[in-house]
Amino acid sequence: MWPWGHLAVAYLLYSLFARVRFGRPPRAMPALAVALGSQFPDLIDKPLAWELGLLASGRSLAHSIAFTLLLIPIVSALAGPTGHRESAPAFVIGHVTHLVTDLPRMTIAGDFSGTTYLFWPFLGPPAYDEPSGILVAFSGYSISAYSSVQFALLAAAIIVWYRDGLPGLKVAWRSVKRHAPLG
Repeated sequence: MWPWGHLAVAYLLYSLFARVRFGRPPRAMPALAVALGSQFPDLIDKPLAWELGLLASGRSLAHSIAFTLLLIPIVSALAGPTGHRESAPAFVIGHVTHLVTDLPRMTIAGDFSGTTYLFWPFLGPPAYDEPSGILVAFSGYSISAYSSVQFALLAAAIIVWYRDGLPGLKVAWRSVKRHAPLG
């Protein structure tokens, strides 16, 4: 799945979670946490594998259940003292939905050979064509039925995010303005 598909699924699920758990739409920091969590496995694995050659696959270390089980208590421990307790489940929902949405479509038909990344380092990553870099991956992008579904999910997520009051936008915008070069 592409980054926008991961983000869309994660935000839609977190928005539903926030409404059920807290009785309201997501707040700003959890919305940003779910966005970061939805990209986190690729932010770790893709550069380490594709750009630096330190991992065998762009789906290995941060895509594994073992990593996730270590990550959850760390995220929870960091969120509590900073006053962002709601951000921990948001980040975890983003991270876990990333792992699930990376499951190959053949899994639906009962072929689990492409799921070995979930059990890294105990099992090796599945064999799939790995690009030689991030820019190469994007340069090979083409529109397909699968990518159209991801864009439809993104459109739905944008609509839900808008109806939720655009949580996180002001915080992100202030941060960009604060760190933008003077000009």
